[in-house]
Amino acid sequence: MNVGVLPRLEPAGIDGYMVRLFDTIDEDNLAWLSALSRDCETAFGQALVDLVPSYTTLLVIFDPLQISAWQARIRLSELLARLTPDPALAGGKLHDVATWYHPEVGPDLARVAELSSLTEEAVIKAHSEREYRVFALGFSPGFAFMGLLDSSLTCPRLDTPRSRVPRGSVAIAGQQTAVYPTVTPGGWNLIGRTAARLFDRDRDGFSLMKVGDRVRFVAVDRNTFESEGGDPTPVSPTTKETR
Repeated sequence: MNVGVLPRLEPAGIDGYMVRLFDTIDEDNLAWLSALSRDCETAFGQALVDLVPSYTTLLVIFDPLQISAWQARIRLSELLARLTPDPALAGGKLHDVATWYHPEVGPDLARVAELSSLTEEAVIKAHSEREYRVFALGFSPGFAFMGLLDSSLTCPRLDTPRSRVPRGSVAIAGQQTAVYPTVTPGGWNLIGRTAARLFDRDRDGFSLMKVGDRVRFVAVDRNTFESEGGDPTPVSPTTKETR
C-alpha cells in the first residue's frame, strides 16, 4: 500500500488502535478501509470486539484478554503490509431518498444559498443531482455521514446548534450531507426533510444504510412527501427551537 508516510497505528486505550490510512477525504479511501475491515475480521476472529470506519481511519477494538496490544499491533502491521483495495465496494447498494426541499422544513436553505452565492433553487439542484457515498455511521444510531458535496455548497455548521432537529431532516455541513434518523440536537444546515426511516429497531441491522452504500436525494413535492408519511411541521429559521 503506497500512501506516503501513512498508514499509522495510533494507540486508542488498552484495547484498541486507530489505523490512520489517509489524511484527506476521498471516495477512493472506502475501498481500502473496507478491505482492512474485512481482513481484521478474519485475522482477529473472536478477539475482535468492534470496527469503526470513518473517512480516513479505522478504529480497531479488541479483547485484551484474548490478544495483547503488542500482538494486535503486529497483526495489524502484517495486514497493512499486504493490503489491497476491495473491488466489491465499487457497487454498493443504491438508496433513493425522496426529499421535500422547502424553507418550512429546511430553514437554512436561504443561509446556504447566501453563503454559496446561489439561488435556493440552484442549491436544491446541486444537492439532488449528485450521488453520494456513505463514509461512516455514527453520532446517533443510523446517522450516515455522506459525501462529497458539490464544492459550491460547502458551508460551515451553525454557530449555535439547534436543541431539537426533527427526524428525517436533510442537512449539510462542510463537504458532508446527512439525514437525522431520530430527533436529536444538531448544528448542520437543514435544507429539507424525508419520510425515509434511516433507523428502525424492527429492521435487520437497524440502520438503512451501510458504509460504502450510494445515496441519491430525489426532490419531491409536499403532497408526495406527506403521502409517504412525512411530517411537514415547520422548523424555526432561528437556532432557538421551542416545539
